[in-house]
Amino acid sequence: MTMSLGPLLLVFVLGLVVTPSTLAQNDARYIKFLTQHYDANPTGRNDRYCDSMMRQRGLTSPCKDRNTFIHGNRDSIKAVCGENGNPYKNNLRISISEFQVTTCSHRGGSPRPPCWYRAFRGFRRIVIACENGLPVHFDESIIRPR
Repeated sequence: MTMSLGPLLLVFVLGLVVTPSTLAQNDARYIKFLTQHYDANPTGRNDRYCDSMMRQRGLTSPCKDRNTFIHGNRDSIKAVCGENGNPYKNNLRISISEFQVTTCSHRGGSPRPPCWYRAFRGFRRIVIACENGLPVHFDESIIRPR
């Protein structure tokens, strides 16, 4: 009887060891997503906002060509991975509702700092990749026609 429980116990213990590291990895990817693409309460949302945010978030070495900041609350962004999102091409999710966003585009020139950006504000549907119910990659935003 003890012999037959050995392999089962081993699988159980390995499951306990592997699961937290997998969850930690997903949390790390989610935190990176938030760092690169989330700003709850933006101020200004103009070119100076982009210059400052891109620098603060570590996206200027080298100068990142384009980055979008999503404004609002984290739960509404997470909901795109569930009830506020629909399947989209290549295992992505597209939001049902629009989000307030600011897209920062590098003005050109050298890819080395200092980096200067142009701000584009709007309300858009967002396209993200999700893992275990958490957003881990921003793919694009769909600009609503005017």
